[in-house]
Amino acid sequence: MLKQILIKLPRKLQKSDLLDSSGSDSGNHTSNSGNGVQCTNIGNSISSRLSVVKRVSSAVFPASIMVGVEAVEPYLSFTDVSILQKQSLFISKLNLCCEVSDFSDPDKTSAEQDLKHQTLIELVDFVSTGSAKFNEPAIAAMCKMCAVNLFRVFPPKYRSNSISGEVEDEEPMFDPSWSNLQLVYDLLLGFITYSSLDAKVAKKYVDHSFILRLLDLFDSEDPRERDCLKTILHRIYGKLMVHRPFVRKAVSNIIYRFVFETERHNGIAELLEIFGSIISGFAVPLKEEHKMFLWKALIPLHKPKLVGVYHQQLTFCVVQFIDKDPKLADSVIKGLLKYWPVTNSQKELMFISELEEVLEMTSMAEFLKIMVPLFRRIAFCLNSSHYQVAERTHLLWNNEHILNLVTHNRQVIFPLIFPALERNSENHWNQAVLNLTQSIKKLLCEMDEELVLACRQKMEEENSQSSEATEKRKLIWERLETAANVIPPA
Repeated sequence: MLKQILIKLPRKLQKSDLLDSSGSDSGNHTSNSGNGVQCTNIGNSISSRLSVVKRVSSAVFPASIMVGVEAVEPYLSFTDVSILQKQSLFISKLNLCCEVSDFSDPDKTSAEQDLKHQTLIELVDFVSTGSAKFNEPAIAAMCKMCAVNLFRVFPPKYRSNSISGEVEDEEPMFDPSWSNLQLVYDLLLGFITYSSLDAKVAKKYVDHSFILRLLDLFDSEDPRERDCLKTILHRIYGKLMVHRPFVRKAVSNIIYRFVFETERHNGIAELLEIFGSIISGFAVPLKEEHKMFLWKALIPLHKPKLVGVYHQQLTFCVVQFIDKDPKLADSVIKGLLKYWPVTNSQKELMFISELEEVLEMTSMAEFLKIMVPLFRRIAFCLNSSHYQVAERTHLLWNNEHILNLVTHNRQVIFPLIFPALERNSENHWNQAVLNLTQSIKKLLCEMDEELVLACRQKMEEENSQSSEATEKRKLIWERLETAANVIPPA
C-alpha cells in the first residue's frame, strides 16, 4: 500500500531533466517551473547588430513577481503589438535602456546610442499617454533603468580647485550626455507623478538608498540636471509620504557637511527651494524637529562666503518659518547678528535686506528681546565707509513697520543711533549718505524733539569727558617721558 502511494507522488526533476526541458520545450518549462520567465530569443543577426541584452534579468525581476509575464522583443514599436503585449514590451524596452552609453567622445555616436535614444523617446511618449500600467515588475524595471543611467560619480574635471559657485557669473558646465539624461529624468518624473501609481509598491524600490543616490546628483554642475532633480524630489516627497522624515534628515546632513566641512556644493539653492515649499506645508504648532532644522541648518547657512548663490532661497525659507511661528523671529535675528559679515560688503547688503524682511514679520514682544544688540549693529552699518551699505541701512527707515517699532521704543533706540548719525554728518565722504542722514535726523526730531535734544546733550557730555580723558592721558605720558629723560646723579 505504501509503495503504491509513493508511486503516485510527483517525481522530483533531476538536473539533467531540467536542462532537457528548458532546451527542448520552453512552454512546458514555463508551466512546470512556476517561478521564472521565458524570454523569446531574437535572430542571431539582429542580436549581434544591436549588441544589447534582449532577455529579462532575474536580478531585476525576482521570480516571485515575474509569474505570468511574457517577454516581447524591445525593438518592436508599441503600435506593432497588441494591447495585451504593450506592458511586456514596455518592460523589455526599459531593460534595453539599461545599457549605458559613452558620450565622452562626440565622434563615437554608434547605432546602439541611437537605438537607446529612440527607445527612451518611445517610453516617454508611452508613459505620457497614460497607457502604461506600473505593476511591480514595471516599477522594478523603471527604478533599475533610472539607477543605471543617472547614478554616477562625477569626473574629476567637475571638482576644480576653485570653489564652484563663488563667482555667480561663472559659466556652468553642461553634461555631454544630457540628451539621454533628460529623457531619463522625464521618464522618472512621469513615473513618480503617474496617477495610478501604487505608492505602497513604489516605496519598495524608491527606497532610502535610491533617494540618497538621487540627492548625491544635486552636486552636478549642470543646472539643467539640478532643475530636473528639484522637481522630481519634490514629487517624491509629496507622493511617498513614508519617506518624508528621511528626506528632511538627508537634506539636513548635506547642509551640515556643506557648512561645517567642505563649503562646496552646487545644489544648495535647489535644495532650499524644495524646502521652501515643504516648510509652507508644515502644520502649526511646529514640531521641535522642524525648529531644530531652522536653528542648526538654515541659520548656519549664513556663514559660508558662497551665501550669495542661495541667499534668495534661504531668505524665503527663514521667512516661511517666522510666518508659521512669529516667536522664531528672535532666534533668527540673533543668528544673523552672530554671522554678520565684517569685511564682505556685498554679503552685508544681503544681510540687511534679509533683516528688513524678518523685521516686517516681527511682533513687538519679540522685537523687545533683540532691539539693543540689533540697533548697535545698525549703528555700525550707518557709519560704514562703503556707501552702499550705509545707504541701504538708512533706507530701513522707509519701512513703515520698522518705523513703527522704532517709534514705540525710541527711548532705547534713539541713544543708540543718534551718535552714528552725528558722526556721519561730520565725517562721511558720500553725498548721498549725507543727504539720507539729514533726512533721518529730521524724521527723529519730528518724532520726539525733546529726546533728540537730550541725546545730543548726552553725546556732547560724553565727547567732553572723552576729550578730558584724552588730555589727561596725554599729560601723564608727557610726565613719564620727562621723568625718563632726567639723568640721575652719579
